[in-house]
Amino acid sequence: MLNINIPGCKNFNVEKIVFDLNGTIACDGELIEGVKEGINSLAEDFEIYILTADTFGTAEQLLQELKAELVVVNDCDCSKFKADFVEKLGRKKVIAVGNGNNDAQMLKNAELGIAVIGPEGTAKRALLGAELISRDINDVIEIISNPDRLKATLRK
Repeated sequence: MLNINIPGCKNFNVEKIVFDLNGTIACDGELIEGVKEGINSLAEDFEIYILTADTFGTAEQLLQELKAELVVVNDCDCSKFKADFVEKLGRKKVIAVGNGNNDAQMLKNAELGIAVIGPEGTAKRALLGAELISRDINDVIEIISNPDRLKATLRK
């Protein structure tokens, strides 16, 4: 759980993290180095969900060693599914992390939306939907693990 007051911004009281898979925590169907350890560390304090359309068909295998719940999106409107998923979890309790067009509304709906500029790039809509932008998924994990970094970045 993350409880932090960001001066001039808001009070965060989040318990859940929703990650997009491809382009966010994985590249070309493989987990990005350091992600497994980082997510498993975050899972000690948060409920973790990984959402994916499973473009590469490797999600189940990739996530076997992650302390996270895999949610495969079979809906043709992936964007709506992801946004609705955050709402069902209780948007005020959620950090969402993604990089694609279909992540934009999810990022906007979450209490804290973080766009990642990873090796597959980032869609403009994802950047516009996010409250925080990071250059690397491992940086995102470090930011969440060290909440004073959030305070330093988001304070007014």
